[in-house]
Amino acid sequence: MIDYEKELNPEQYRVVMEEGGPLLVLAGAGSGKTRTLTYRVARLLESGVAPEKILLATFTNKAARSMLSRVEGLLNYYTGKIMGGTFHHIAHLLLRSHAFLLGYQNNFSILDSEDSRQVIATCMAELKIDPKVTKFPKSNVLAEIMGLAINTQSTLEDILYARYPFFTHLINEINQIGCVYVQKKQDLNVMDFDDLLNNCRRLLKEYPEILKRLAARFEHVLVDEYQDTNIIQADIVDLLASEHRNLMVVGDDSQSIYSFRGANFSNIINFPNRYPDCKIFKLETNYRSTPEILHLANLSITNNEKQFPKELRAVREKGMRPVLVSAQDVVKQADFVAQRVSELGRTGVPLKEIAVLYRAHYHSMELQMEMVRRDIPFDIRSGIRFFEQAHIKDVTSYMRILVNPGDELAWRRMLLMYPKIGKVTVDKLWKYLAGQGNQLAAFLQDEFIKITPKQGKPGMEECRKVVQTLLELPPQERIPSRIIDTLLNKSDYRTYLQDSYSDASAREEDLIQLGNFSAKFATMEEFLNELALLTNLSKEEVADHEKEDRVILSTIHQAKGLEWSYVFLIWCADGMIPLQRALQEPGGEEEERRLFYVAVTRAKDQLYLSSPALDYTRSSGTLTLSPSRFIREIAPLSAQDERRAFEQWTLFD
Repeated sequence: MIDYEKELNPEQYRVVMEEGGPLLVLAGAGSGKTRTLTYRVARLLESGVAPEKILLATFTNKAARSMLSRVEGLLNYYTGKIMGGTFHHIAHLLLRSHAFLLGYQNNFSILDSEDSRQVIATCMAELKIDPKVTKFPKSNVLAEIMGLAINTQSTLEDILYARYPFFTHLINEINQIGCVYVQKKQDLNVMDFDDLLNNCRRLLKEYPEILKRLAARFEHVLVDEYQDTNIIQADIVDLLASEHRNLMVVGDDSQSIYSFRGANFSNIINFPNRYPDCKIFKLETNYRSTPEILHLANLSITNNEKQFPKELRAVREKGMRPVLVSAQDVVKQADFVAQRVSELGRTGVPLKEIAVLYRAHYHSMELQMEMVRRDIPFDIRSGIRFFEQAHIKDVTSYMRILVNPGDELAWRRMLLMYPKIGKVTVDKLWKYLAGQGNQLAAFLQDEFIKITPKQGKPGMEECRKVVQTLLELPPQERIPSRIIDTLLNKSDYRTYLQDSYSDASAREEDLIQLGNFSAKFATMEEFLNELALLTNLSKEEVADHEKEDRVILSTIHQAKGLEWSYVFLIWCADGMIPLQRALQEPGGEEEERRLFYVAVTRAKDQLYLSSPALDYTRSSGTLTLSPSRFIREIAPLSAQDERRAFEQWTLFD
């Protein structure tokens, strides 16, 4: 038996030992949220709740795996029957058995963001809309508009007027594309990420018998990072918890910063209104930061009106006060940060324990240049995700066809890799295949070669030879690693890599590692489903291999959930943080203040807030900048407090 009282602080203990009912756990930054959730799951299992009756929804599969692994370590108990993972992962599992009720086959494919853009581009072509000819949003912009409409449960018109006013004159055409896109996905037996959530909610709402069975199954529903949920996710949670009403949501309203992705702040702030009998718990003991850093954070967030009041209390002993740095301009700011980073490095501080945060990517330009000049290694948290790279999608297109022969996008990607086969040829060939009952069988028939244009026949013969080789693999060997090996060694794909990319050897190594990664999956279908879900994760989730000792440069949004010993927050000037355009949004200033709060609470030992006094733009010349209002509003408060909020350094010539 676990000694919960010994392992947890009093705040955490009360949450873990609570019997049930609707529970709202307000977990402040660095307060041991993950530990509390982990021990809560362990206690439920210890008290006799069957693992298959527990649902754990998180925002990364990594978080779910970590929690359940820790539960196994605590109890020596297999947790595989607990349904744990992201909302998309959970929705996908529920839909696999019931998609036919919504007009899909149960072997539907999942589109990642690039696939979605391609389908939308196809819809535009069918409607004779060419963005290269007419002034029209490209497919990636349309995908974002449609995704926002679904995730915020708004109309396309509302999204256009609120966020894309320059496209409002195209409302009819965009609506038309949206309708064709919905129908085409159903025809192709595919769902995009938004469909996974939306269709899961449809399933629960439109089929009461399925809702009744699932709601009866899940005796306890636990949700992590609840402040980041959108309307659909909150609805799914409410529906699945409707029978037993043992719903525990854990989050921090002060760290709700993702409205631009569709996150709905009202989900957490209005939870007590939806569940009037809910019990509210607060985790306010912070294990991360010094008292001085928390003092500044507490002073700042009190200025928000819409919040659950709380005050972070430090466990750690007294440290240095945060430093407010006033630099002459952005060049001096960059010089200061680079110089201080160099000094810290020389005193033995690992560079990976230092982060520079900013509100927008362009805020880091001068700093990047200065760090290059000084030869300070740094890592920018951005770039193409591993599973979205072209060569990864190339090899998985073969697997997708074997699993779902009707997957048009996979066919198109595969065929276009072969010489003398272009888009026009692929359009013709797919039109033929789409009319066949078994696309794979039709592809291997002589008739298919006959309709292939003469110049493309050699490439098509090679393609058919490769597919035939894959089909001849014994069923037990038709696994991702064997398919990758076949493509690299028994086809021209290695040559294709060498002809197409300057870093062919690195890409080949990627594919070998992908084969290693695939070994944990029992079937190719399971591997492909997980791969599609992984493409939607943040780089933090999929790039754990980056262990080099580098300074981290990151936007505040990407830094959420992380921590460093030393944090520099640059461009602390009004108009930069808060960002001017964000202030035009409803609730914009309060969300920007929450962003400031998130940035401040990433720091463990030392915090630097830097603000340039002057800026230069080509249109306006030299401008005088004011320190951020979030700093100015702290100053009068701290002046009356015996614990001053920060030291002040001025860096002028």
